[in-house]
Amino acid sequence: MVLKLYGYPHSITTKRVAVVLYEKKVPFELHIVDLAKGEHKSEGYAKIQPWGQVPYIDDDGFILYESRAIARYIVEKYAAQGTPLQPPLESNFTARGLFEQVASAEVANFDAFAGPLVVEIFYKPMRGVPADDKEVKKKIEKLSETLQVYDGILAKQRYLNGESISMIDLFHLPCGAILMQVKPDIFSKHKNVIRWWEEISSRESWKAVGNVLETQREYAD
Repeated sequence: MVLKLYGYPHSITTKRVAVVLYEKKVPFELHIVDLAKGEHKSEGYAKIQPWGQVPYIDDDGFILYESRAIARYIVEKYAAQGTPLQPPLESNFTARGLFEQVASAEVANFDAFAGPLVVEIFYKPMRGVPADDKEVKKKIEKLSETLQVYDGILAKQRYLNGESISMIDLFHLPCGAILMQVKPDIFSKHKNVIRWWEEISSRESWKAVGNVLETQREYAD
C-alpha cells in the first residue's frame, strides 16, 4: 500500500517530509489538506492530528505526525534504499551523538529564528498584514549569528554533520528557500554557507518538491 502524505503543497513542514521521501525513493501520494478552508481545524481532522497542523502520514494504517518525527521514521524504516541521511543505527555512540547534536542545533538555532522570520517577511505580507519590524530585526540578528557559526563548521566539512549529507541539511531547505527569495543577503554574507546551500538546493529531491508538490504524485526512478 502506497504511503499517504496529508499536507498542504506550500507548507514548509509538508515539504520537509516530501524531500526526505524523495531522497529515500519512497513512493507516496499527497492528499491535500486545505489550510485556507480550515480543514486542519475540523473536528474530524483533530481526531487524527490533535494539534490541528500539517502534515501527517498514513503508512498502511500507521498514523504519524510532526515533520521531523516522520522524517526519522522514513529514514529508519527505509534504511536500505535511497540516500542514508543519518548514521547507521548500529554505528558507534560518537557518530550518533554528533548527529543528534546537529539535529538539536537545527531546531534551537536555525528554525527557532528562520521560521518566525519567514512568517513576518513572507506570510504576513501575503495576507496583507504588516510585518513587525522590531521582531524582524531581532530574528535577523539571531539567524545571522547562527549562520556565522554554520560558516565556521562548513569551512571544515562539506555538510553540517560531516562529509555525507543528512536529513538535517535537508530540513533547512523549505525555510531557507523562502529566505533566499525574500532576503538573500542573510545567506550571501557567508561564503561557506552559500556553497553548502547551492549544493543542497540543487539536489533532484528538492527540485521535485521545492516549488509546488503535485497531487497524487509518486516517486519514479
